[in-house]
Amino acid sequence: MKTFSKLYIDGVWSTPLGTDLIEVVNPATEAVIATVPAGSADDAAAAVTAARNALPGWAATKPAIRAGYLSQIYEALVTRGPELAEVITSEMGMPIKLSQRIQAGLPMVVLESYIKLLGEFAFSERIGNSLVLKEPVGVVAAITPWNYPLHQLMIKVAAALAAGCTIVAKPSELTPLNAFVLAEIVDSSGLPPGVFNLVSGEGRVAGESLASHPAVDMVSFTGSTAVGKHIMALGAQTVARVALELGGKSAAILLDDADLETAVKATLSSCFLNSGQTCNANTRMLIPEDKYEVVVELVRRHAALYVPENPLNTKARIGPLISAGQRDRVLDYIRSGLEEGADLLLGGIEPPAGLPLGYYVRPTVFGRVTKEMKIAREEIFGPVLSIMTYRDDDEAIAIANATVYGLAGGVWSANSERAERVARKLQTGQVDINGGRFNPLAPFGGYKQSGNGRELGRYGLEEFLQTKSLQF
Repeated sequence: MKTFSKLYIDGVWSTPLGTDLIEVVNPATEAVIATVPAGSADDAAAAVTAARNALPGWAATKPAIRAGYLSQIYEALVTRGPELAEVITSEMGMPIKLSQRIQAGLPMVVLESYIKLLGEFAFSERIGNSLVLKEPVGVVAAITPWNYPLHQLMIKVAAALAAGCTIVAKPSELTPLNAFVLAEIVDSSGLPPGVFNLVSGEGRVAGESLASHPAVDMVSFTGSTAVGKHIMALGAQTVARVALELGGKSAAILLDDADLETAVKATLSSCFLNSGQTCNANTRMLIPEDKYEVVVELVRRHAALYVPENPLNTKARIGPLISAGQRDRVLDYIRSGLEEGADLLLGGIEPPAGLPLGYYVRPTVFGRVTKEMKIAREEIFGPVLSIMTYRDDDEAIAIANATVYGLAGGVWSANSERAERVARKLQTGQVDINGGRFNPLAPFGGYKQSGNGRELGRYGLEEFLQTKSLQF
């Protein structure tokens, strides 16, 4: 695995101002596979200065010119897609087949969508005697997580650059390698110096420096709700725009007329994808009380197919968690479920067999979970499903909404109109009806403590724009 010793600032690979390094660990083997610089506050400030200096020129470029640069980046992403999948599997543990389709594939889909959007988006409109202009918000600090590292970075980079903003990216210290590959791609694209900058480092140093820097106009953060609140407080010091995509505790409601087997399989897939390390995972399955035994049997049968394996196995469905700390955190939640009286249907705290190394957790399912239990209220971020029962549609909706989060959810019913009625009452930013497919043009983001702002498509582009009206 390639080791990176420099940061990408102002269009060149720059020697960091400090000497500290970050070790990147493969969660499947527990081995150090690479090192990257631990960028300092001064490194972050240098990147912001570069972005500020590049802003006037980049903001003045025509959308077609910006689309041309993004197209070059897209073509290189496609070429290096297999390499990126391998890099991300090595640094965060998603099975390689899934990494090829999701971790490397989705960023291409997102970038392509913004290239097309630039050809049709109206950056001005007439309203009565006014001309309303949509202008870039300015310098953006993008602070991104480890669970879908390149995808979450590309969501921000593609939209910000399309809008005419300049950007400083600070990837998670757990999964920085893919961001360095992206910086290599950007460097080869001929993008003007300072438009895209990369500073790796610890969140409490580089991340906080960016979020509080007076020359940063917007902070776009994806991560935990606790850290998001801190980022918002830092951004408030300069009244920067702060966009947050945070945690979730999403519920899949299986109505009494649903195709139960299809719904169970899809909900398990959502819950266990990426070893449960997905913010919009459906981690609560809400089922009619009189269907409990039938559903439990289906869950037992299909959940047993998720066996932790080495992520390089092309048939693997579930790999390790990101770190020893995350593994221990998830195990503590499983212990909590046992202590609070939930029925353990599958999995548990024992390590999976045949995997002496790696941060693995057995996929775990609890039945008879009540809304007061910790596993029903808090985001676990691991492969743990809670099955809860309800008596009627209104109770199902109330249970689904009984959380501080509101990121996503699902509704399953043979009657699409009934499913839509229920979905409309869920306090979440997205709801999949009968397994509705991911739409890269639809807005993604949360209600309540799942964050604010929206990503993807036109809504994501507008997050990086501010409005000015000219009266005639």
